[in-house]
Amino acid sequence: MPTSCRPTTRWRARRVADRVVAARPRPDLLQRLAVQTAEREQAHLLRRLRTIEQAEGPWLQTGGRRMLSFCSNDYLGLARHPQLIAALTRAAAQEGVGSTSAHLICGHRAGHARLEQALAAWTGRERALLFSTGYMANLGVLQALLAPGDICVQDKLNHACLIDGAKLGGAELKRYPHADVGAAARQLGSRPGAAALLATDGVFSMDGDVAPLRELAALCAKEQATLLVDDAHGLGVLGPRGAGSVGAAGLGQHEVPLLMATLGKALGCAGAFVAGPAALIDGLIQFARPYIYTTAMPPALAAAALEAVQLAQAEDWRRDRLAALIARFRRGAEQLGLPLMASTSAIQPLLLGHADAAVAAMQALDAQGLLVSAIRPPTVPAGQARLRITLSAAHEEDHVDRLLGALETLRLPRRSS
Repeated sequence: MPTSCRPTTRWRARRVADRVVAARPRPDLLQRLAVQTAEREQAHLLRRLRTIEQAEGPWLQTGGRRMLSFCSNDYLGLARHPQLIAALTRAAAQEGVGSTSAHLICGHRAGHARLEQALAAWTGRERALLFSTGYMANLGVLQALLAPGDICVQDKLNHACLIDGAKLGGAELKRYPHADVGAAARQLGSRPGAAALLATDGVFSMDGDVAPLRELAALCAKEQATLLVDDAHGLGVLGPRGAGSVGAAGLGQHEVPLLMATLGKALGCAGAFVAGPAALIDGLIQFARPYIYTTAMPPALAAAALEAVQLAQAEDWRRDRLAALIARFRRGAEQLGLPLMASTSAIQPLLLGHADAAVAAMQALDAQGLLVSAIRPPTVPAGQARLRITLSAAHEEDHVDRLLGALETLRLPRRSS
C-alpha cells in the first residue's frame, strides 16, 4: 500500500471502532446506583432514615416511642432554648422566612452582618463569613485557595468535606496517619516548592479526640504552609468562653489563619462560618463558589444563632455540666471494662470492631428506649465499627447512669484489667 494511503486506512479503522462502541448500550446510571445500593444492603451497611416526630431536649419521639437520645450534637443543650426560639420568631415576624437571594444580591441582611461580627470577635479573628452549611464552607475555602500544582496535606480522619474540598480545588491531596505530625512533616517536605495547605479537624467527629494543634501550627510555620482547622465539634465546648479547640490550644489568627466552625452543633442552630484575616474573607467573597451561588441563610436563623453565640460565651455552667457528665460516663464505662476510645470530648465512642456487632448493640439499646448511633464502614474503616455516644448539657446524671446500666447488660467486648 502506498505510504500516502496509510493515514486514510487508520482513519477508517477508527471510524469502524467508533461505530462498534456506539452500537453498545450506554450504562444506565440509575440502574448502576440501584446495584450499588443493593450491594450495600447485602453487606448490612445500608443507611436508613429515622423520622423524629417530636424533640424535647434529649428526649425524642420516633415511631410512636419516647426515646432518650445519645446521638445528637446539641452539646450545650441550646437547640430548644426559649431565648433562641424568641429571637427566631421575633426576626421572622419582622423580616419573613427566606432571605430571597444570595448574599451578593440582596440576601445579606443586617442580622447576618451582626452575627459575622460576633463570631469574629468570639474567635479572635478580623472577619467572619457565613455559609449555609459546614460542608459548603469547607468546599468554598479550599476551592478558592487551592489550585492545580498545590499540595493539600490532611489527617486521614478528617471530615469528608475537607477531602472533597481539596479535590475540588485540584490540589495534590496527601493524607497522613491520624494525628501523626511527623508523617505530616514528611508529606509537606516532599513538595518544598509548592504552595501548601494543611487541614485538620479540631475535634474528630468519629473518634472524639483533639488534633495536636500546637504541633501542627509549629510545623506549618516551619514549612510556610497555611493551617486550616475545622472546629465544628469544638466551638462552644472547648477553650476560654467556648471559643473552641484552637482557643484551648492557645493559638490565634497568626498561627491558624483559616478557622471553620458550624452553628448547628453546640450552638443548636444551622449554618457555618469561616473566620480569619480580612484578606481571606475579601477573597472568599470573590472566589468561593459555594458562597457566591447559594441563597443566604434565613435572617431569622441568623438572629437565633447570634443569641446562641452570646449564651454560649456567657453561660460557662453549660460547659462545666457537660464536662462533669463526660467524666461520669467515662468513669462508669471504665469500671465496666467497656472498649472506650481516648476521647475527653462530648463524643464518646465505644469501639466494637465488626459492623454487625455495632448494629446489634444499637438495636439492643433501642429496645431499652435508648437512641445511640452505630457507625460503620464506609464512614469509618473496616474493623472499626463503633457506638458513637454523644453527651449534652441537657442530659441529667441519671440519664448517664441509665445508659451505663443498659450497656452493662450487653455482650460487648471488655477490656482486661
